[in-house]
Amino acid sequence: MKIMETSPLIEMRSVTKEYRGVPAIRSVDFRLLPGEIHALLGENGAGKSTLTKIMAGVTQLSAGEMLLDGTPVSFATPGEALANGVAMVFQETSLVPSMTVAQNLFLGEEKLFNRLRGIYIAAQQFMQSLNFQVDPWADVATLGAAKKQMVEIARAVRQKARVIIFDEPTATLTPEEKRHFFALVNDLKARGVAVIFITHALEEALTIADRISILRDGELIASDDANRFDRDTVVQAMVGRTLSDELYHNHGEDRIRKPGRKVLSVQNLSMSKIVKNNSFSVYAGQITGVFGLIGSGRSEAAKVVCGIYKRDFFHGGEVWLEDRRVRYRTPRPAVKDGIVYVTEDRKIEGFYESMSIAENIHRAAQAANVSAGLFVNMAEMRSMAEAWSKKLNIRAIDPDARVIELSGGNQQKVVIARALVQKPKVIFFDEPTRGVDVGAISEIHQLIKDLAEQGIAIVVISSYLPEIMNLSDRILVSRGGRIVEEFTPEEATEERIMYAAVH
Repeated sequence: MKIMETSPLIEMRSVTKEYRGVPAIRSVDFRLLPGEIHALLGENGAGKSTLTKIMAGVTQLSAGEMLLDGTPVSFATPGEALANGVAMVFQETSLVPSMTVAQNLFLGEEKLFNRLRGIYIAAQQFMQSLNFQVDPWADVATLGAAKKQMVEIARAVRQKARVIIFDEPTATLTPEEKRHFFALVNDLKARGVAVIFITHALEEALTIADRISILRDGELIASDDANRFDRDTVVQAMVGRTLSDELYHNHGEDRIRKPGRKVLSVQNLSMSKIVKNNSFSVYAGQITGVFGLIGSGRSEAAKVVCGIYKRDFFHGGEVWLEDRRVRYRTPRPAVKDGIVYVTEDRKIEGFYESMSIAENIHRAAQAANVSAGLFVNMAEMRSMAEAWSKKLNIRAIDPDARVIELSGGNQQKVVIARALVQKPKVIFFDEPTRGVDVGAISEIHQLIKDLAEQGIAIVVISSYLPEIMNLSDRILVSRGGRIVEEFTPEEATEERIMYAAVH
């Protein structure tokens, strides 16, 4: 829908932001109108988060100016931005893990005397009004990624902001939860709230947005009404070339890799009420795709196999690595045996955010005894980092930059490098391209295929059906804590896989 031209609520004029003298965005002009849904697209590192963090007071611009209602402003803190009606829901949660959902919702609004029962009742009613099924009494630390995201969204809506910036808000949501979220966004629009929507799901942007702006290499490439774009024109603007034939394209029977030896066998695996008598096998040189909705036990089963979670002590099932029965109580012995897990939550579980790329990769090598000794050989560490950075095309402004300073796609590549340096036989990739741009998706997909060609047994866990269908040589469907169906690529359709996942 086209928004009638009016005075912008937020206007950015020739905005530049530099880090260590290197511009993250250069001379960007941006306009946000009242009551519009504005999708901001671009590859990781294109400058989307930098631009929006300036609006939200997280960082300050180096040059140019920002106007709110036509008046120049410069927010020193997110609190100052919020006081002026600008709120941001970050891709990485900013909740306090040790507090409950209700306490996080009302954080900063506490009175001298609080009636706790009243706070929890108000929180429950508010979450229900948004169709978010989250227990207000639950500690945030116990919530999954999707429910944490719901709390973040709810907190922003409660703050009654005039501008809400959502950074990858649907990355962890189920299809039903996404429908609730989009209904909420349209409700905010109807109230006159302006919404900025950063996403890598191009179909979502094309469907929900009124306008789309596209950044590439820190510069604004295109900005127009959403109905002027389609998927190909968006991708062309984002990466400078079309990737339609590379992404999510089934290449036919000739590309299906035949199974090698059975590397991993899981029999009747059980953990509490989440994983129930789960059985599956994984083969060398083959990509096994596991599809399931959130709560299906797909990730939990992988974590039990890898020693991150413990299976039930009695009747917990068996795990066989080649011809040897194994039971891992921590990840370290699994890593030494060649089983690694690439997490879906890279910030919390995937890397040391205060360390550099080199330090992160070297620590992973030490964990697998690939790099021997207690003392760090700086030359070895730098050489290892340079080799993996080149192999995986990890891009950083500064080779000594902390991993937290990298874009999402480059952070994910560091997590993958940490896994590969451990010389695995079996790799579990859990949501390998969540929050990753189309260019990095193509690179990661090709890397996964290359690893399978090298004879490594690959398991890809994903809630995105096109990804599962593009990568997998065989497709397993998880529901209710166990594998309930198996498809060959010839048999698989999105309808059949989804039906198995929900019925």
